[in-house]
Amino acid sequence: MAAGGRGRYCYREVVPFAAMVLVECANVGNSTLFKAASDKGLSYIVFVVYSFGISAIALLPLAFLFNRKAQLPPFSFALVGRIFILAVLGFTAQMLGYKGIQYSSPTLSSAISNLTPAFTFALAIIFRMEKVVLGSLHTQAKILGTVVSISGALVVVLYEGPAVIKNSSQSTSLNQSLGSSQSGWALGGLLLTLDYLVLSIWYIIQAQTIRMYPAEFLVVFLYNTSVTLISAPVCYFLEPDLKAWSISTEIMLIALLYAAVVSSAFGTVVHTWGLNVKGPVYVALFRPLSIAIAAILGVLFLGDRLYLGSVIGAILIAAGFYVVLWGKAQEEISEDWGVGSIESPAPENAPLLQ
Repeated sequence: MAAGGRGRYCYREVVPFAAMVLVECANVGNSTLFKAASDKGLSYIVFVVYSFGISAIALLPLAFLFNRKAQLPPFSFALVGRIFILAVLGFTAQMLGYKGIQYSSPTLSSAISNLTPAFTFALAIIFRMEKVVLGSLHTQAKILGTVVSISGALVVVLYEGPAVIKNSSQSTSLNQSLGSSQSGWALGGLLLTLDYLVLSIWYIIQAQTIRMYPAEFLVVFLYNTSVTLISAPVCYFLEPDLKAWSISTEIMLIALLYAAVVSSAFGTVVHTWGLNVKGPVYVALFRPLSIAIAAILGVLFLGDRLYLGSVIGAILIAAGFYVVLWGKAQEEISEDWGVGSIESPAPENAPLLQ
């Protein structure tokens, strides 16, 4: 393979894969830290405003540093409108998600996130951003791989099995956690389901937006700034007690800084870049990884037991990934042969996923 071909393959396949896995690891840490901070009295309302505000400040220099020499199209009313819609959706998703975690747990959040690929795949078909030709092998592979990946995540959640690695810790298993009768557990699950539905819509619109204005850092900076401006008055109305806005413990500060820098800034930029390079279905497909990552991190750092269900589920998730990635690779090859050479730029009206 020539140097140019290797570089293109690395940019199109290896880097997006590694980046999406890293973001899912970061998201598991964010949910866990938020749960710990909320148990110490941090309001999810305050958390949303502070995390987006700090994130916007952190992205301000990067937005101009990375785009100072870029030849970008002028701002338009359509672009401003899309960013505003994204901000409303992002704010809504954050409020639903953090309130859902507060009612339930990060484990349930990771489990319900498995719905994201299905939601996104359906929306991408509706908006004609994903090609579906049922008679083609690559479409069948994408559908089969998505189902297998989601099924693997559900196996991790619903089937425990015997312990493969037994540690001294007597921590609660995923199945016991999901089956526990905590107050508001069902409401938390409903809020989290709505959260991931809104997130899927956000993926679709953000993918269209970054195609319109290909400057990830600047778009995410404007998005986070817009969320801050929208959320500040709304959240102050919902939480007028000034004492609730004080950061009184170390875990609150750590959770806020982590959410702002790692999740709202780094995670959103990476997802936006991934949406531009690979499309919304590819990005959403990594959501089922969070439940497996939570189980693996629990074994490595918390002394949890590793159960057979987690091993089987992880294998199914990996198999589903491979099948989908193979299907998308076959689709790209067929389109390259149909459109022209592999180095030829795609036409402006080309489908998002190529």
